[in-house]
Amino acid sequence: MSEINILWADDEIEMLKPLQIFLEKKGYRLHTVSNGYDAIDLLKENGKIDVVFLDESMPGLSGLETLGQMKEFRSDIPVVMITKNEAESIMDEAIGSQIADYLIKPVNPHQILLSLKKIIDNKRLVGEKTSSDYQQEFRNLLMEINSGPGLTEWIEIYKKLVNWELKLEGSQFEQMMDILAMQKKEANSEWSKFVSSNYLDWLDSSNQDAPVMSHNMMRKFVLPELEEGIPTVFVLMDNMRYDQWRIIEPILKEKFYLEKENHFLSILPTTTQYSRNAIFAGMMPDDIQKRFPEQWLNDNEDGGKNMYEEDFLKDQLSRLVKRDLKTTYIKVTRHHFGKQLADKMTNFLDNDLTVIVYNFIDMLSHARTEMEVLKELAADEAAYRSITRSWFLHSPLWAGLQKIADKKVRIIFTTDHGTIRVATPSRVVGDKDTTTNLRYKVGKNLRYQDSDVFDLRDPKAGGLPRPNISSTFIFAKEDRFFLYPNNYNHYHNYYQDTFQHGGISLEEMICPFGIFRSKV
Repeated sequence: MSEINILWADDEIEMLKPLQIFLEKKGYRLHTVSNGYDAIDLLKENGKIDVVFLDESMPGLSGLETLGQMKEFRSDIPVVMITKNEAESIMDEAIGSQIADYLIKPVNPHQILLSLKKIIDNKRLVGEKTSSDYQQEFRNLLMEINSGPGLTEWIEIYKKLVNWELKLEGSQFEQMMDILAMQKKEANSEWSKFVSSNYLDWLDSSNQDAPVMSHNMMRKFVLPELEEGIPTVFVLMDNMRYDQWRIIEPILKEKFYLEKENHFLSILPTTTQYSRNAIFAGMMPDDIQKRFPEQWLNDNEDGGKNMYEEDFLKDQLSRLVKRDLKTTYIKVTRHHFGKQLADKMTNFLDNDLTVIVYNFIDMLSHARTEMEVLKELAADEAAYRSITRSWFLHSPLWAGLQKIADKKVRIIFTTDHGTIRVATPSRVVGDKDTTTNLRYKVGKNLRYQDSDVFDLRDPKAGGLPRPNISSTFIFAKEDRFFLYPNNYNHYHNYYQDTFQHGGISLEEMICPFGIFRSKV
């Protein structure tokens, strides 16, 4: 065991000499102070302090006051409160301040040792147990991935992989994380084959076993939930992966009950232009172009590709809902728009349906590609999740939702597609009109590696418009990203390990969907 540094603050510090000797023999190092002020100063100066033992009843600055100030600059530091006072109010306040343990004087060496073991070794022991459990589960998952699973089984496999990723995160077992990453890569390889074989069948309107997808998600999942007298707030987080949903969901559960949890599949391409327009129009992009020829823009046409979502939504509601609905559609693309949303949230309770499209995660993924500082902050999936969680906790969206938590309301939370961290370049050659997206291309006379892509030589079979009579769509499989031969090495280095979307992967296609209701 590496040396553990303990800060102990007690106004009777001279009485701790026997404890100090005992702990040093056990491999711990004790730093002692006699008041809260010195404890705070020492903690600020010594970045190696691992745990604090704090006397509650010190003169001057009390233990609770000291604890509060410590947590302001070291929120992660484990603190053990030691006191002669067994009053319930003192205990409640200490526990509410997120102490790690609570001991009543007089304490003996073995109580201290037990508390240290529980605090310091707990994370290691949990990590070891999780790593051991995953090793046992690895073979089962491997067999499931390679057993030709159906869609229901694939959803469960993906959820299991994400669960293990979250459990192993921060466990310091890098070898297990590497094995899990390889297993996810293998899963995406098999998933890409599965999607390539089944995708066109899923789009067949006569297929009774087809999954819920972007173009029928609202009809299947949202519209049946609309009840007179209960306002519904439909939140679509652009670009939200299932693992990001898993770290946002517990926050929502603090204020709302989770009624239902489900999933749907994003159509291809897994991009906002296609999947989100399909969600709000309630139809595939080829049908949107036919119904709204002036509003739909193909990839090779100038202009915003998501300018008419509100029109598409209103059209879908008029076609599918028998009664008049009072609706509001809001798209948040800037922070000040979010602030306005939070301020007005209670006004939306007069609506039957309020649709909020929030673009933060999409903006984060694009900004991360272009800004070195964000590449550092969101270096991998774990950091990407952490930034998402931190943002959501402090976002105007969460602030606004909390304002209506005590009202009778239903919250629907979902996304349009996810992203994948790309790692493997794939060469593509096309003409000057070929699209620039890294995970899908549409163009004429495309040349590519067949094994790297799922191609649609007849886009209309995939429900997609055809910009040109000879246009072909190709979608990157697994973690590949498309590069042109020109300046290949530069763009390889620039885009590798960035989060992209548009292609075929578990992360991009499997979209979370949750229905919450207020606790009143």
